[in-house]
Amino acid sequence: MNPLEVRVFDEDGRDVSLREVLGGRWTVLYVYPKDNTPGCTAEAREFTELLGEFEKLGFQVVGVSKDSVKSHIRFKEKHGLGVRLLSDPGAELIKALGAWGRKKRYGKEYEGVIRSTFIFNPNGEIVWEKHNVRAKGHAGKVLEEARKLMGGS
Repeated sequence: MNPLEVRVFDEDGRDVSLREVLGGRWTVLYVYPKDNTPGCTAEAREFTELLGEFEKLGFQVVGVSKDSVKSHIRFKEKHGLGVRLLSDPGAELIKALGAWGRKKRYGKEYEGVIRSTFIFNPNGEIVWEKHNVRAKGHAGKVLEEARKLMGGS
């Protein structure tokens, strides 16, 4: 399935396609496993801290997980997050982006969200992607990639 046509819920609970969310803008879309977990909280805080830098380059930053709209609202309020968050309860967008697969934790294998980040150009094309990222320090690395794409260093 084309990720651009997948429907998700925005922070207002509206049913929107990824194409609508992108809105013809440069976009960093990061996929994370769960609200309020240590790694996901650190990642969301780092993206929030760097949001002004991304915006100066003309980028919006959007996070997506399987969590509900209500969970996202609480997550944002609790941690003072400035990034937009999308709810993908059926993991349809996450799977369409290839950010779903086998994971191992404490020796057990299971299927789940693979922490991944994508940069979309204004035409809705993925121009950079990274899977299995470490949350800590990741937002800064994505900002470096965004600068490279915009011709900066």
